[in-house]
Amino acid sequence: MESTGMLFEVERGVAYLTVNRPDQRNAMTWAMYERLVELCEEVDRDDRIKVLVVRGSGERAFISGTDISQFPAFRGHAQAGIDYEERIDRVVGRLEAVGKPALASIHGYCVGGGLGIAMACDLRVASDDARFAVPVIRLGNCLSMHTYARLVALIGPARAKEMIYTARHVGAAEALAWGLVNEVVAAADLSARTQALAEAIAQAPPITLRASKEAVRRVVHRLLPENPGHDLIALCYNSSDFQEGVAAFLDKRPPRWTGK
Repeated sequence: MESTGMLFEVERGVAYLTVNRPDQRNAMTWAMYERLVELCEEVDRDDRIKVLVVRGSGERAFISGTDISQFPAFRGHAQAGIDYEERIDRVVGRLEAVGKPALASIHGYCVGGGLGIAMACDLRVASDDARFAVPVIRLGNCLSMHTYARLVALIGPARAKEMIYTARHVGAAEALAWGLVNEVVAAADLSARTQALAEAIAQAPPITLRASKEAVRRVVHRLLPENPGHDLIALCYNSSDFQEGVAAFLDKRPPRWTGK
């Protein structure tokens, strides 16, 4: 296992990037985010690689988002929330811009930042036990404009707001009906189906794939407003409610919101 909790291997033209913190539901640390960027660079440099697969280890989760234990350090730092969301935009944006097709192979929990990573991939294949959620109301924070744009582009504004306002877990079948994922298979078949799809795509003409991927990325980015939304991020991350949400999560108790 790599010290950052990320595994990387190449087989038959397909690179498999495995988030490997199963004991923490594959929650992402700062070091893991930086390693993700490095591996995206490696994928683009290596001509052997035709397709990138992102997956999680263990049976419980694809990726459960950012490790919440890192958030208490935000207290007293007015710029911290903006810096965090800009960092996530840089990392996830680098995954989105990888020149090879990227496929998310999703089982178990795919929530928060994990859903953001999955949405940055080109295709999403999910097992029938997959669960999707945007739990920002449980912490009192928000998403970046880029993440909002990807979510709205996939499922539309009404369903995006439903996921955010309720934080409920959307099951695999519903996610398929909404367009959040491309395909749902039995959990026992996820690995084999992912491999078969990735290797089939790897046989396609690389230039056509790259041009089509970039074209769609440019269309989605037209949803982004000119204003980066720093005022909205600061409003949430600098609030007492955000600090309460993080404390309640770590203490495993219900939060007490004050609207301040």
